[in-house]
Amino acid sequence: MIVGIGLDIVELARIERFYRDKPSFATRILTPAEQKEFARLSGRRAIEYLAGRFAAKEAYAKAIGTGLGAACGFQDIEVLKSPSGAPVLRANKEERRVHISVTHSEQVACVQVIIEE
Repeated sequence: MIVGIGLDIVELARIERFYRDKPSFATRILTPAEQKEFARLSGRRAIEYLAGRFAAKEAYAKAIGTGLGAACGFQDIEVLKSPSGAPVLRANKEERRVHISVTHSEQVACVQVIIEE
């Protein structure tokens, strides 16, 4: 049974501006494991990765119905790759099944999250 759906879209230029103006933006958004992946990337791909993770965490927080804040923060949600390369979202103490789809265009990153019980 589906118990939550979240969708978020973010402009790559906006994330690039945030990161350029304040590089600590990445450490605020990304978990340590995500930061390792981010460090391996450069240029446009790094911005796509950061924007995708930002949108994924926003979409997940919408799907659980709290939004980002005290109940659920950026560091409580992690998006890594499965062995096949597909994104896998894990949240602290989350027992439900989470489906995630991440896509990028030249200008935006978009993520959809569906939570099942």
